[in-house]
Amino acid sequence: MNDLAPLLTPEGRALLDEVRGTAPADELAVATRLRREHPAELVSAALGQARLRQRAEAKFGAGDAGRMFFTPNGVEQSTRASVAAYRALRLSSMGVTSVADLCCGIGGDAIALARAGIRVLAVDRDPLTAAAARANAEALGLAGLIDVREADVTEVDTAPYDAVFVDPARRGGRGRIFDPEAYSPPLSWAVRAALKAPHAALKVAPGIPHEAVPAEAEAEWISDGGDVKEAVLWFGTAPGAVRATLLPGPRTLLGRGLPDPEVRSVGRYLYEPDGAVIRAHLVAEVAQEVEGGLVDPTIAYVTSDALLATPYATAYEITDRLPFNVKKLKALLREREVGILTVKKRGSAVEPEELRRKALPKPQGTNAVTVFLTRVAGAPTMLIGAPARAVTGAGPS
Repeated sequence: MNDLAPLLTPEGRALLDEVRGTAPADELAVATRLRREHPAELVSAALGQARLRQRAEAKFGAGDAGRMFFTPNGVEQSTRASVAAYRALRLSSMGVTSVADLCCGIGGDAIALARAGIRVLAVDRDPLTAAAARANAEALGLAGLIDVREADVTEVDTAPYDAVFVDPARRGGRGRIFDPEAYSPPLSWAVRAALKAPHAALKVAPGIPHEAVPAEAEAEWISDGGDVKEAVLWFGTAPGAVRATLLPGPRTLLGRGLPDPEVRSVGRYLYEPDGAVIRAHLVAEVAQEVEGGLVDPTIAYVTSDALLATPYATAYEITDRLPFNVKKLKALLREREVGILTVKKRGSAVEPEELRRKALPKPQGTNAVTVFLTRVAGAPTMLIGAPARAVTGAGPS
């Protein structure tokens, strides 16, 4: 069914309530029973929507996801609610009261903006997607702040709005699109649209090359719970600035234009910077905070003899440094009665699961160990340790 309208009828809504939480193993039996009283196509649509709502809970939470309407692409491409709320709060703090949300998708960002008290024009050219955005605004009681329009974003007049938000499509028929000019619409068009507004935010893939960031933009990389979610190009803020923001929090690390850290021998502690810090090229800022250096000029692991608080990296106490050798690792793990092995890698072609299987085929102990597969002074190396206990989290923001 390529039309949400039947699901918005009283019969459709009643069916959605009835199939809520249906387990995959029970779908056939439920569908067979419901088709005795309802059109088969409507039953299939309700069950499909229930599956999408279950998938969407990870991004929107059970409360909102259970009331919203989704398309498969909408679930995949929409912004996590926590990230959208952070962006909306930042726009609100700039004095923005109205936003043209271009390529709005199923309305996740528009919802966050409206909840921040911002009036939104939400635009998408796909009829089904626009219908989902409209239904979601109504379902969450935000229709008074969100005006959904089915249109080509390149033809929308954004002049009446304080800010422009653009979330170009970054997926095509063959999967993810890495070239910003292959986005739909292209990044160059989005930048031109941004420069016409007092403020703007462009959502881009976190892997965007730094050289592709326009000189007029501030670049921000955002992670949530340790997972890098997106990069945002801000206009009307601080051109040329670079920041990494970690959620929840938020905690923001601003670039200070530091030179690359020096390379040092492996010290007592190893710091693993957050992915947003690495993407933002701010490892030097973390190294300065922890009085450390790099284990290798090409690897984003910071080493230090000091255990210092920083929210921007996780600290591990290193007990052993070995050349890469599975047999030696296996013997060490057996000697120390290790039963829980965490494998991390950076600069290594070895797959963590493969090493875990070979080095710890039959876990027998209760001790836990973390192994870092990396390079030290260009040589494949295993650094062995465990999370440092004395210092966690708190630090400057």
